[in-house]
Amino acid sequence: QVQLVESGGGLVQAGGSLRLSCAASGSIFSINTMEWFRQAPGKQRELVAGLVSGGSTNYADSVKCRFTISRDNAKNTVYLQMNNLKPADTAVYYCRISLRPTPSNWIVAYWGQGTQVTVSS
Repeated sequence: QVQLVESGGGLVQAGGSLRLSCAASGSIFSINTMEWFRQAPGKQRELVAGLVSGGSTNYADSVKCRFTISRDNAKNTVYLQMNNLKPADTAVYYCRISLRPTPSNWIVAYWGQGTQVTVSS
């Protein structure tokens, strides 16, 4: 089994910073993609940032130049550094890691439990 544990959310004033972490544990043979999503009340879940195994990244237009996704391969952990936060960034943030648990498995996507980020004006 694979588990994802998120941490790092909280309350911050506009202009402030937070760093989210998402650590994967369990049976992990290889990791394909690591992503961060967010869901604000009454809105659909949206992709915020993604990182593929080769190192390429992609970001939602709304967070470009403010958010940075990175990974620690040794710890099977993905981070989201969020700078210059705005009230519009307020949401529950979820990580999703797509990985192969064993060499014979298909790639499976796992979700974190979500962490609340609240940005006050």
